Amino acid sequence: MRPEKMPQELSFAEAGLTPEIMEILIAMSADWEAENSCHGYRTNEASDIEGRRIFLAKDGEETVGYLFGLTENAKKDSTVMPAGTPCFEVEELYVRPAYRSFGVGRRLFALAEETMRGDVDFLMVSTATKNWRAILHFYLEELGMDFWSARLFKKVR
Repeated sequence: MRPEKMPQELSFAEAGLTPEIMEILIAMSADWEAENSCHGYRTNEASDIEGRRIFLAKDGEETVGYLFGLTENAKKDSTVMPAGTPCFEVEELYVRPAYRSFGVGRRLFALAEETMRGDVDFLMVSTATKNWRAILHFYLEELGMDFWSARLFKKVR
């Protein structure tokens, strides 16, 4: 059921990985896979989540969104950054459908950005969503990210 307006009890915080959080993230990723909104997306396994920084959006006790990613150093020089630059790769950002369009994803990203600011120079994200117009609007227009590259495909047979 979709709330009429942004719930007042929403909270946003970084979370350590516990068995309960692992179970929640895997269940939510199964919901995401069932949506069939991303090319090739599959339900997470524990190894996809272990070692990641995790940020949660909660409505009371219910988790309604998450962002997780991994801190790495750039492996080689690029036009964007030199090798060795510390970066945070946002691997997944998911919000339950009933909570979309309330800024939950934007607030999760802002929390990750603020938290990681002292540790990394860049936040990066890759996406395989089927709704590329909406996701580019979200990342470029709403979050102020810069566009660096794209990999496009056209099936010829």
